Amino acid sequence: MKERQTLVVNGRELEFKAGETILTVARRSNIEIPTLCYLKGATPNGRCRMCVVEIRGSAELKASCETPASQGMNILTESPKVIASRRQSIERLLSMGNHNCAVRSTREKSWTSYQLKVQQEDGSAELCPAWGDCRLQDLAYRYQVTGGGYTNVEYLYPTEMANPFIIRDFSRCILCGRCVKACNEIQVNNAINFGRLDDVPKIVAADDKPLKDSDCVFCGECVQACPVGALVPKDDRFGRPWETKKVRTTCSYCGVGCQMDLHVKDDRIVRVTGAEDTPPNYGSLCVKGRFGFNFVNSPERITVPLIKENGKFREATWDEALELTARRFSEIKKAHGGDSMGVLTSARVSNEDNYIAMKFTRAVLKTNNIDHCARL
Repeated sequence: MKERQTLVVNGRELEFKAGETILTVARRSNIEIPTLCYLKGATPNGRCRMCVVEIRGSAELKASCETPASQGMNILTESPKVIASRRQSIERLLSMGNHNCAVRSTREKSWTSYQLKVQQEDGSAELCPAWGDCRLQDLAYRYQVTGGGYTNVEYLYPTEMANPFIIRDFSRCILCGRCVKACNEIQVNNAINFGRLDDVPKIVAADDKPLKDSDCVFCGECVQACPVGALVPKDDRFGRPWETKKVRTTCSYCGVGCQMDLHVKDDRIVRVTGAEDTPPNYGSLCVKGRFGFNFVNSPERITVPLIKENGKFREATWDEALELTARRFSEIKKAHGGDSMGVLTSARVSNEDNYIAMKFTRAVLKTNNIDHCARL
């Protein structure tokens, strides 16, 4: 019989399989180890140093995301040494740019938060787009870190707002590399990577072009991967997560069946995110699935049937419109046959509506002349 492979985490004996990392084993057993740069499905690099753990007998802390589990390890995930290291890492990250999202009140001796206002290109003030939905902010609260002790770097790069979907705020980038992994290893678009300008690191597209002039396909994988406010959807930069509710649905733009969450506020879709840990897309979406939703609440949508008479449209009831449509279909089918007609369906209706249209075309009109706008 094969010998059990075990290690100990915070006093608990856990089994592991060959090739697993400490982080994988811990998370499978519901032991939380905080991360910032780690991205499931991509190559770990321990860049942020948030997931460090203490291994008995080792003088140095190890990044759990990239350290293989081995027989007999005795691991502590929240020892004083680990906590001190994480606090130092958070201070370093907070000092890298525009991250004053938490302050300590000396009067109340308690932690309070405020919505940081930053100056935009048009001169207007805007609330921090990631406030309340920022992993770095969460960790600063958890470990009670204000970011003191370091000198803030100068903001060398202006906010990029030139493309229609994504805002790139380099002053908030912590260079964790999650966006690079998402682009190059998850979506394999290879549109962005680490670069340097005057020896100052920066995430760049091509030779430091704006995204709109690069190989970016605007799938938004980088936006979903970003743990701070460096990459945010342009249409939802004012939104707050507690103001919305999530509605799980299936993307109708093609037949893959990607699962996604609609973020709904006041009965309006304000944001779309890929549903993670769920097949077939595991969080990934294309540009249409992630950003093509504004049509839902467009004021230009037709809300009542229209019948054309004497070259002009007039409003009609549903009963009148359906009766007219059924009569004309029957007349054309009788006179010219089912193949004289064709049906075009749309990605902007539900999959169920598209299925019914297919059944109607083939079973009622007796033709296979049906196509979908996703092929155009």
